[in-house]
Amino acid sequence: MSEASPRFPFPYQPYSIQEQFMESLYSALDQGKIGIFESPTGTGKSLSLICGALSWLRDEEERKRQEAAVLLAVPGVSPHTQPSSASRDSPHSPSEPGWITDFVQKKAERDLVNKLKEEELRRKRREERLEQIRHNTGLRYAMKRKKSNEDLEAVQLLQRSQEMMTSEGGGLEDREEEELIVAEYESDDDTKKQQNSYDDEDDDLEEEHVTKIYYCSRTHSQLSQFVHEVQKSPFGKDTRLVSLASRQNLCINEEVRRLGSVQLINERCMEMHKNKHSEGKAPEDEEPRKRRGPRKAVCPFSSPPAMQTLRDQALAQVRDIEQLVTLAKQNRACPYYGGRLAIPAAQLVVLPYQTLLHESTRRASGIKLKDQIVIIDEAHNLIDTITCIHSTLVTGAQLCCAHSQLTQYMERYRSRLKAKNLMYIKQILYVLESLVRVLGGKVGQNPNTQVVTEPGTELQSINNFLFKAQIDNINLFKVQRYYEKSMISRKLSGFVEKFQGGTVQPTNKENRSTAGLERFLQSIRAGGAPEVPSPDQTGAMEDGQPGMASPMMQIEGFLFALTNANKDGRVVLHRQGSLAQSSLKFLMLNPAVHFSAVLQQCRAVIIAGGTMQPVADFKEQLLLSAGVGPERIAVFSCGHVIPPNNILPIILCSGPSGQQLEFTYQKRDTPHMMDETGRILSNLCNVVPGGVVCFFPSYEYEKRIHAHWEQTGLLARLSAKKKIFQEPKKASQVEQVLAEYSRCIQRCSPSAGPLTGALLFSVVGGKMSEGINFSDELGRCVVMVGMPYPNIKSPELQEKMAYLDKTMPRVGGVSPGKALIENLCMKAVNQSIGRAIRHRGDYASVLLLDQRYSRAGPLSKLPQWIRSSTQVQPSFGPAFASLRKFFMEKKTLSKS
Repeated sequence: MSEASPRFPFPYQPYSIQEQFMESLYSALDQGKIGIFESPTGTGKSLSLICGALSWLRDEEERKRQEAAVLLAVPGVSPHTQPSSASRDSPHSPSEPGWITDFVQKKAERDLVNKLKEEELRRKRREERLEQIRHNTGLRYAMKRKKSNEDLEAVQLLQRSQEMMTSEGGGLEDREEEELIVAEYESDDDTKKQQNSYDDEDDDLEEEHVTKIYYCSRTHSQLSQFVHEVQKSPFGKDTRLVSLASRQNLCINEEVRRLGSVQLINERCMEMHKNKHSEGKAPEDEEPRKRRGPRKAVCPFSSPPAMQTLRDQALAQVRDIEQLVTLAKQNRACPYYGGRLAIPAAQLVVLPYQTLLHESTRRASGIKLKDQIVIIDEAHNLIDTITCIHSTLVTGAQLCCAHSQLTQYMERYRSRLKAKNLMYIKQILYVLESLVRVLGGKVGQNPNTQVVTEPGTELQSINNFLFKAQIDNINLFKVQRYYEKSMISRKLSGFVEKFQGGTVQPTNKENRSTAGLERFLQSIRAGGAPEVPSPDQTGAMEDGQPGMASPMMQIEGFLFALTNANKDGRVVLHRQGSLAQSSLKFLMLNPAVHFSAVLQQCRAVIIAGGTMQPVADFKEQLLLSAGVGPERIAVFSCGHVIPPNNILPIILCSGPSGQQLEFTYQKRDTPHMMDETGRILSNLCNVVPGGVVCFFPSYEYEKRIHAHWEQTGLLARLSAKKKIFQEPKKASQVEQVLAEYSRCIQRCSPSAGPLTGALLFSVVGGKMSEGINFSDELGRCVVMVGMPYPNIKSPELQEKMAYLDKTMPRVGGVSPGKALIENLCMKAVNQSIGRAIRHRGDYASVLLLDQRYSRAGPLSKLPQWIRSSTQVQPSFGPAFASLRKFFMEKKTLSKS
C-alpha cells in the first residue's frame, strides 16, 4: 500500500492525476456538489473512485460516531451547545410559560439521545454479527444445523411449488381462475391513505438506512469489474457491499428460470412472493376462509431466516453478482430479495442504470436516496439513457392484440368483476380503440391485413395527440393508478398464458369466451411474415428471449408517458404499410424532469466517465434544466498517464493526390473521395504495425466503400499488407470476429512475412465503438473517416433541436439545436478513438480524415489529453512523414 497519500489508502503508488482525482472527488462529496469527472481509460478511474469515495465515507462515519459519543457522554445536553431540531423548528412564543419550553427542549434532547443509543447498539450488533461471519467463530455448527432444517423445509416447498405448476386438478383451476381476476377496486381518491403492498411486510427484516454510496454503470460486466476492483482495494476486506440485478440474472428457482421470458419470470416471482405473505392470513374480523383446492405455490427460497443469513453473509464479504448467486444457492435463499434486505446496512450498493434512474423501479427495489451519495460511471451516454428509459413505443399489432385480449378477459369474468373494475376496463378498451383509430385501423380485425391509407410520420404535442385521439376527456392519472393498484397487466398476461398455451382447458360453458382470443392469435400467427414481430413476441426481438404473454405492459408504459407535462415530450405517429407495422412512440424531450429527483434527494451526485467531452450537454440539458445552481456544479478533467510522445493525433485535410477531405453527405459517395480514402489507408498499412481500426460513419457507407474498393482492386492491395475484417451487424458474432482479428495480429507480429497485421472496418455507434479494448498491437492506429453527424432529416432529432432552441440560451452565438448536432457527432468520435491507448505503456496514432475537424468548434470538443498533442496537417506528405517517424521511434525503443 502506498504511503504517499495517507488520506487515501491505495493498493500501489498512485499517479499524480489519481491523487488529484481523489482530492477533487472527496471535496465534491464533502461539499454536496454535483460533479462531472473525466478520467481517460487506462488512468485507474475505477480505483480512484473507490478509494476517494470510500475514504470520504470512512471519515463521515467517524465524524458521526464522535458526535454521537459526545452527546451520549454528556448527561443532559445543553440546548445552547447542541440545539435540538424541535427548538430550531419551533419558535418560542413570549406568552408561552418557560417550563413548557424547557420541557419540550428536554424531551427533544432525550429523544435524540435515545435514537443515538439505538443506532449505536444496532451498529455494534451488526459489526459483531458480521465479524463472527467473517471469522466463522462459533457459527459453523449453529448455521449448519439451522441450514439442514431449512433445507428440509425448502425441499417440501419446492415439491409443492412443482405440484402447483404441473397439477391439472379442478381445484387448482378454480384457484388459478380466482388469481386472474382483479381485486375489488375501492377508491381512486388521492387523499385516501394507500394500503401497504405485500412487499412492505418485509420491513420488519430491514434496518434503518446508513449513509451509503450507490454506484451504477451500464452493464452487469462493468459492475462485476468494479466489484473486483473493490476486492483488490485496501477497502476490500471491511466494506459492506451488495450487488443488485434483475430477477432474470439472480433467480435460483429453476422452475421459474425455465419460463425464459423476463416478463414471465417477473410475474411468477411476484406471484409467489405475494403468496408467501397472503397464504394462511385473514383479516382479524373475518373467519379464515375454507381452502379451495391445493395450497398456493410459494418460492422455496423465500424463508425469512435463510434470507437474513444471506443478507449478513453478503455484507460480511465483498461479492459480485455471480458470487452472490453461488452463496444464495448454498443458503437456499433468494438473492434478489436477500440483496434488497442488505441495502439498508450496506455502505456501497452496486446496481445497473435502469434500477437507479427509473423512479418506480427504484422505489420497488427499496432504494432511498435521501442524503446519500450517487456515482454514475460510464456516463458519457447518460442523457440518451434517461431519454430512452422514459421513451416508449407501441405498434398497431400490440394495440389490436391487447384490445382483443382485454375484451375476452372482460367477457369471461364480467359477472365476477365489480362495477369500478368494469368501468376502468371499459375506459382502457376505449383508449386502445382510439389509439388504433389514430393509426388508421380498426380493432377486431387482423392488423397484418389492414392497409394504412395515409402513410407517413407525424409529430404532435401530448395535448394535441390526446385531442386527436379523442381521449382528452379520460383522466390518465386515474387510469395510471388503476393499472398500478389492480395489476391488470399482470392479470391479463396470466390469462393469456393460461388459455393460449392450452395446458389448462376452460370449461365447456366458457369456451365461447376464449374462442375469439385464440382465433385472433391464430390469425396473427397465420398472417404471413410481417417485418414487425407478432404481438405475443414483442420484447423478444434481438436477444432471443421468448416474448411476453401480453403486450399490455408496453401499452401501460405508453399511457404513463402521456401523463408527462405537455412541453416535455412529443408523440410520433408512424404510419407505414399495414396497421401491424405502424406505431406510436412517446419521445422524451426533457430528461432533466426525471433526473431532478435524484439531484434533489442526494447529498452529492458524481457523473464520471473516460470521455465526458463535450461537457456543455450535461450542464445544460441535465443539471441547469433540473434547477441545479451553477455554484453547485464541479467539473474535473485530467490528462492521461501516458507520456505525451506516446500518442500522435493528426487532423488530415487532404489526401495523397491533393484531394480535399470533406466527407459531407453530398461529396463522400464520389469515386474520387472513396479512392482517396483507399490511398490513405494503403499508405498507412505500409508503416503502421499490428492492428488498424478504421471507423466509418454508417454501415451503409462502409458497405458502399467496401464494394467500390473491391471493384477497383484496392481491397486486394490492402489485403496484401493486412488481413481485412468487418464489424458484423449481429451482436452474437462480435466476439468471434474480435478473436480472429486478435489471433491474426498475434501470428503476424513475430513473423517477417508479407502480412504486417490486420485492418478492421468498424462503424461509429456500432458494436465496436464502445466498451471494446483495442490495446497494444490490437490498435496501433485508429482512423476516423469523416464526421459522423446524425441524420438531420430525422423528425425526432428536428423536434429535439426545436425544443432546445425554445428552452435553452444561445452560447457563443450558436443555437442550442445546432450545438446538439455537433456535440452528438463529437461524442461519437471521442468514444470511437478512445478504444486505443488503454494503459501507461501503450502507444497509438489517431487519424481524423476531414478538414472540418480543424475548425475551432470540433477541435475544442476533443478530449484535452488528445487535443493538446493534435497536429493539423493541410497536406498528406508531412502527415505521413510524422506517422513513419512515430512508429520507427517506437520500433527502435522496443528493440533497445
